[in-house]
Amino acid sequence: MRFRLTPRETSFYDMFAASADNIVTGSKLLMELLGADVSARAEIAERMRAAEHAGDDATHAIFHQLNSSFITPFDREDIYSLASSLDDIMDFMEEAVDLVVLYNIEELPKGVEQQIEVLARAAELTAEAMPNLRTMANLTEYWIEVNRLENQADQIHRKLLAHLFNGKYDAIEVLKLKQVVDVLEEAADAFEHVANTVETIAVKES
Repeated sequence: MRFRLTPRETSFYDMFAASADNIVTGSKLLMELLGADVSARAEIAERMRAAEHAGDDATHAIFHQLNSSFITPFDREDIYSLASSLDDIMDFMEEAVDLVVLYNIEELPKGVEQQIEVLARAAELTAEAMPNLRTMANLTEYWIEVNRLENQADQIHRKLLAHLFNGKYDAIEVLKLKQVVDVLEEAADAFEHVANTVETIAVKES
């Protein structure tokens, strides 16, 4: 890590950790949605919406700190990118839950649980990784594993699309379900964007 003579604002580390912990909360709500009765989904969506708002607040706090800090722990554009990508994850997860409720989807297709399991694992890894930004230690395995999970998510997504277009569902139901699985895939992509940003930061700081 490069030696610096100037002090650096360290509250960013805590903010990133809090944002990632909130994503774990969101992934747990996604898991809860899988096993919930249709009648219970609206309440889960409300809790997810509250978590998404908490994520927005965390992101705004990071941006405010960025705009008011003269010295930052790493490049400003990387701080912005990391905060934005973390926020995107919560946005996509909240959107997926909201769509399930708004579209009155009674049964999610087989394979969605695998998508959500991948997201839950990526959320855990991301939450574990954020505190390590302080030292840039033990991060290589994190971004390698998240990239592997994103590749797995791609495969699951393709299988889901093939299942949706096999003629079992009517056209309207296909459109509804496809939008849900596409948004979950976007969440997986956003996890990879976070991991790629962390890798970029680590390389610059090495």
